[in-house]
Amino acid sequence: MMHSSALLHKDVAAAKDLRSSFAGQSVSVVQPVSCSMKSRGGCRRAALRVEAAATMSSETTQTKVAVVRIGTRGSPLALAQAYQTRDKLKAAHPELAEEGALEIIIIKTTGDKILSQPLADIGGKGLFTKEIDDALLDGQIDIAVHSMKDVPTYLPEGTILPCNLPREDVRDAFICPTASSLAELPAGSVVGSASLRRQSQILHKYPHLKVENFRGNVQTRLRKLNEGSVQATLLALAGLKRLDMTQHITAILETEDMLPAIAQGAIGIACRTGDEKMEEYLASLNHEDTRLAITCERTFLATLDGSCRTPIAGLAQRTEDGCSFRGLVATPDGKQVLETSRKGNFSHDDMVALAKDAGQELLKRGGPDFFKW
Repeated sequence: MMHSSALLHKDVAAAKDLRSSFAGQSVSVVQPVSCSMKSRGGCRRAALRVEAAATMSSETTQTKVAVVRIGTRGSPLALAQAYQTRDKLKAAHPELAEEGALEIIIIKTTGDKILSQPLADIGGKGLFTKEIDDALLDGQIDIAVHSMKDVPTYLPEGTILPCNLPREDVRDAFICPTASSLAELPAGSVVGSASLRRQSQILHKYPHLKVENFRGNVQTRLRKLNEGSVQATLLALAGLKRLDMTQHITAILETEDMLPAIAQGAIGIACRTGDEKMEEYLASLNHEDTRLAITCERTFLATLDGSCRTPIAGLAQRTEDGCSFRGLVATPDGKQVLETSRKGNFSHDDMVALAKDAGQELLKRGGPDFFKW
């Protein structure tokens, strides 16, 4: 029976790549055959049928491969990330390339259902992961594919997140049918964005603009933009690349002009604690540079105790000398923006330490009232 907290259904678009050869099969129970001396011929034919059925059942059992069920949200971008994970698993493990070895399961989250309100008003980022986490813990899926910027800084007990795929471009894209940049937008123009991080940085540099809540998947936001609901919007370049929709981009904002969200452009894959087989599969996909950078950024976020009500941005990168980190916290109206930066060795302990130090600096500079929004 399906768990009530997660609405699961199979991804029809990817059905030919999933375990269709085993879907819906039932287990046959072979009943004993009794026969009299007068019906030995019929008995023999029945016995042969039973033997053939048993042989077929045995062959099916022997050729059936282990299934990895991949849990994901149902948006086009989320599915693109799940397909990327599936394809990497197939390439790295021959047994997973067999028909029926992998299954993608779509899980509708609360965040997908409620699109009319800002995330901060309905509970924050965990709304995009909770139902998927529940399905993982309940054994309905084996691994969970997440956009890392949606993952809270804590993980549910019983789960681990040991794998990050190579990070995509971290920058934001400006999309507008009438202006080539934010600076060219006339006073009073409305920029659509559900991100307080983007809102605060836009208003800090362009206080003559307005920012309105603008939620939905990439396709929905572009449609609303074309319908004139807003004059411009900002989207993550990583998502547009994964969806092969970069033709919509007007300009790409450099990180000096728009610091990205914590973990922007990164995909994370979780499994149950102690599931050694899944850990082995995920270890083969992990990109260590990405994992370390994401760990650094999420440590900064955790130190600030940030939520969806807190405009926070951060970026850790490998450099020739080691690691560089930039962090930012702001008020939603953009009137106050606090920034800091650090450099250190590109190693786990050093990056965690510098991220904590950067976060503690901004906490002291902002004071207790700065974070009460």
